[in-house]
Amino acid sequence: MPGLASRIIAALLLFGAAPLLGAIALIVLIGLGRPVLFVQTRSGLNQQPFRLYKFRTMTSERTRDGRILSDAERTPPVGRFLRRIRADELLGLVNVVRGELALVGPRPLLPETLHAMGELGRRRARVAPGITGWAQINGNALLTNDQKFALDLWYIENRSLLLDARIVVTTIVVALLGERIFYRHSV
Repeated sequence: MPGLASRIIAALLLFGAAPLLGAIALIVLIGLGRPVLFVQTRSGLNQQPFRLYKFRTMTSERTRDGRILSDAERTPPVGRFLRRIRADELLGLVNVVRGELALVGPRPLLPETLHAMGELGRRRARVAPGITGWAQINGNALLTNDQKFALDLWYIENRSLLLDARIVVTTIVVALLGERIFYRHSV
């Protein structure tokens, strides 16, 4: 979607979803405690860094010797639920309003991850990252990083308003039914 259209849609969605966002914040506060938000620097369009906002889904628990536990061990049931229905991603609408994310695009990566990809990372950063994208509706956690990257590049080469609309609708289905692969093409 064009930048301005995405920003207007995101602003309207944020306004309409305010009660839901408040409820999610309360769930995180009760289920995980403070802080409610997870904020991290990610790479945007042309590798420009920005601060991504999400609802927190993991604790910061560590072993007795100070080693951080695995992601699975630090994600309580409330966090798993919020991730499964993609509720943790809703605050990304703030980033869309600010012009840092698109509604649809490749997943925003850490700057060091994108930098390590070299020329392929620069190619991937030619478009704004999105709240949802082709890789996210085609298996996401079920895929390897290489498969996700290939799907992101396929999206960049084939993106269109119709494809973006298809991704948005399928994202809702994924939130309701869980991860699966909906569309196949040679990757």
